Amino acid sequence: METLHKLNILTHIVCGSAALLLGLVALVVNKGKRVHKRVGNVFLVCLAVVILTGLFGVFVFRRNAFLLVITALSGYYGFSGYRILQTKSNQPQLLDVVIALASLGTVFYFVLYMSEIGLIWAPVIIYSTVGALLAIIAYDLLRYFIPKASYRRMWLYEHIYKMIGAFTALLAAFSGTVFNAYHPYSQILPSAIGVSLQVGFILYYVRKQKRASGNVKLPGVSAFANKPLTP
Repeated sequence: METLHKLNILTHIVCGSAALLLGLVALVVNKGKRVHKRVGNVFLVCLAVVILTGLFGVFVFRRNAFLLVITALSGYYGFSGYRILQTKSNQPQLLDVVIALASLGTVFYFVLYMSEIGLIWAPVIIYSTVGALLAIIAYDLLRYFIPKASYRRMWLYEHIYKMIGAFTALLAAFSGTVFNAYHPYSQILPSAIGVSLQVGFILYYVRKQKRASGNVKLPGVSAFANKPLTP
């Protein structure tokens, strides 16, 4: 059993490290292009392995249950960010609702677990992580009530926010584990960087879409403008 546990940890570390490197590549390459899509797909595969090995660590090997919340947060961000790219709408889908409710269940499990053993990490880390997961689940369940006309372009911003969120959650978990002596700052700093990236990329694409909309000309306007005025 101990050998299997070590193998699980090794797989978790290797795939987690690969996901972080792939996430960095996805951030810097041209968005929507072939390389970005391929790197993003491999990132999601590595993320899935990280989630699976994390769940094994919690439920099979009975390790730190707080890893369950971090795993659920990064996994849910990644899943939801991928799904919104596929659907590009807020039409309710059974799979999305089931995964959202399952992720919500992990929060309740963790809260019950913490009520028995107490806070084992800094409260600011625990509360912010649980709060982030609850907030994104609540949004995903409430977005179905947003009028479709208003939601038309929001899918892109959702994709940006959620995929960067998945990367940030992995980075915070890595930093918090490796630099354990510097809690809670070793996890707060990656989270702050992630929020800055989310805001920066979303603002960039909002402005880009506004510029694109401003450059659209109505049919016949140019031709009319070039005609001389006659009394």
